[in-house]
Amino acid sequence: MKLRGLMRRNPVLLVEPEAPRSHVIVNSEQDESRSTATVSVIIPTLNEAWNLAFVLNTIPEWVDEVVVVDGRSHDDTERVAKVLRPDVKVVDEVRRGKGAALRAGLAAAQGEILVIMDADGSMDGAEIGAFRDALLAGADYAKGSRFCKGGGSVDITRLRRFGDWGICLLIRILFGARYTDGTYGFKAVWADRLKFIRIDTDGFEVELLIDIRAHRAGLRTVEVPCFETDRIYGISNLNAARDGIRCLRVILQERLRRYHVPA
Repeated sequence: MKLRGLMRRNPVLLVEPEAPRSHVIVNSEQDESRSTATVSVIIPTLNEAWNLAFVLNTIPEWVDEVVVVDGRSHDDTERVAKVLRPDVKVVDEVRRGKGAALRAGLAAAQGEILVIMDADGSMDGAEIGAFRDALLAGADYAKGSRFCKGGGSVDITRLRRFGDWGICLLIRILFGARYTDGTYGFKAVWADRLKFIRIDTDGFEVELLIDIRAHRAGLRTVEVPCFETDRIYGISNLNAARDGIRCLRVILQERLRRYHVPA
């Protein structure tokens, strides 16, 4: 039985209360105008036609734009997207990997708030409102968490949970970021803050890269409690050992590289 729409409406958790903002140029007039904002939802897909039929129906009607990135699917992913949401923007991405798909989708999106979610049915589109509200309340970047107060998961295994704990511990030691979830892909960011993150990786580790660079750029970050359910159809492409190594590599690379904040 799938649990939908059961996210507890707990307050979002500020995880960067003292993040240095000297790197971020803030336009006060622009911030004051952000009482409302257009919202784009970006969904990377690869053979997710069966799941996409559910996912698109969970997205609130007030969302202004849905961008589906199709990574060379062999099923009816694109047709299903266009049938269920005639105004959908479909972006074809020939490069493999979630990072490549997100980079293409974020570049194509037109909204002021950019929300990223998965296409496997494990994320509930009804939670998009909590991400939008977090940004409208003053956050630059909002990341979903299954492990903070109010969150949860029926899909996580003990091995993956231990791995995620280890990733969060490393990020805290090496960067000082106090995250409770390091590998969850439900996120939102202001479009004009995206330049501080600069996605340049193609794989699953992109989710971790975004978190690290948001922290290093001094973006005001909050965690939004989320509930993760099982994938509806198909087999996940996740591999705990392979993806864990990729995450460890990106952590070490980011720690060793000199971070340059765009002007």
